[in-house]
Amino acid sequence: MKVIICGAGQVGWQIARHLSGEKNDVTVVDNNPDLVRRATDTLDVQGIAGFASYPDVLDRAGARDADMVIAATYSDEVNMVTCQVAHSVFSVPKKIARLRSQSYLNAIYSDLYRREHMPIDVVISPEREVADAALRRLKHPAAFDTESFLGGRAQLMGITLDDDCPVVHTPLRQLSDLFSTLRAIVVGVRRGGRLFAPDPADQLFPRDEVYVFAHKDDANRALEIFGKEISRAERAVVVGGGNVGLAVARALEKRTERVRMKVIEKDRRTAEQAADALERTIVLNGDGLNMELLEEANVRRADAILAVTDDDKTNILACVRGKAAGAKLAICLINDPSLTSLMAPLNIDAHINPRTTTVSSILRHIRHGRVRGVYSIGDAEAEVIEAQVLSTSPIAGRALRDIDFPEGVLVGAVMKGDQVLRPTGRMRIEEGDVIAIFSMAAEVPEVERLLQVSIDFF
Repeated sequence: MKVIICGAGQVGWQIARHLSGEKNDVTVVDNNPDLVRRATDTLDVQGIAGFASYPDVLDRAGARDADMVIAATYSDEVNMVTCQVAHSVFSVPKKIARLRSQSYLNAIYSDLYRREHMPIDVVISPEREVADAALRRLKHPAAFDTESFLGGRAQLMGITLDDDCPVVHTPLRQLSDLFSTLRAIVVGVRRGGRLFAPDPADQLFPRDEVYVFAHKDDANRALEIFGKEISRAERAVVVGGGNVGLAVARALEKRTERVRMKVIEKDRRTAEQAADALERTIVLNGDGLNMELLEEANVRRADAILAVTDDDKTNILACVRGKAAGAKLAICLINDPSLTSLMAPLNIDAHINPRTTTVSSILRHIRHGRVRGVYSIGDAEAEVIEAQVLSTSPIAGRALRDIDFPEGVLVGAVMKGDQVLRPTGRMRIEEGDVIAIFSMAAEVPEVERLLQVSIDFF
């Protein structure tokens, strides 16, 4: 597949890293020569320095025979024009654009733009992706990471093990025997900063970060087994009333279970806009780091504080102050991945990385064949891939124990019809089954080969 990635920032670089690692023909375009040089020096990609929306630049990047253009520059307008030029001048089959402006998104999602006038096949909104991630964290407050799979019937949860966790020092094989009816499996473990797919003989230790794949009906039981208290957020304080904070507050207002919310926004105009857009939420104008304002928001009784401003340090400090004042859960928006190591020492329960959520969303739309979902874990260290098994797949008609999965790959769940099952060695994979696989990044190409998902691109 020949792909042109416009924008060599964090998102563009990660997408280029994924696709070039899977032996695709990738060209990166950016008007910053230093970013282009970084991409070509560290990845197996070609680079073009120039404005992605210029036809001659796209031509030099190979747009005449490209299969896809991914427009992920920092400018919405450049991304939109790039897709338009790719369609009108070069007839590129698939165009993906990252858009941030709420005005553009409202117009596109309300069908005011017809495809023939603004030919963008897939619109990615980082703010919407982040808001969705924040809502998933609130649904399972005990998990630091969550994502739904198999049509919402299964849940991936990241859980940090405490010293008093009842299942530490127990081999995973023994856990399966002890909880034979539990439809859950540990697919990934992060220990000492290193992520790996565990063997059945491996034990878990305090302070491990484990990724558990569970049937949605068994998710709470799995959390309890790993020593986590099940709770529901009834009161929340949101620091930041911009696009992300507003999207979170709107979604919480629509929930059938009432969530009492207060939003703190520093900019007066943004605060007024948020107050006009929300019906049952109190919006306070002021600094989210001000303890008096946090007390006015009643943060000491809050089940959760969500800090989602556009400043990482403000988010971190707001979460620290909120937790110190009594909030049970702190969720922090972090753009700089180098700051994530501070989360545990600062007692911040969960963080959201917009780059990771955006990369996962884009990968979901560019995977081949019958891939139905992709979720990127950590700093693109691993993926969970959900795909339908084709008749031509090497795994079709074989028992799981007879399939030569590479080290670093584990099956999290299998859906047969409408039934989600915990994988066992004797389970036979058939055509039409949907399988969810945890794979370390280096093994993704082999997983795609086993699934035979590199036949079609779109």
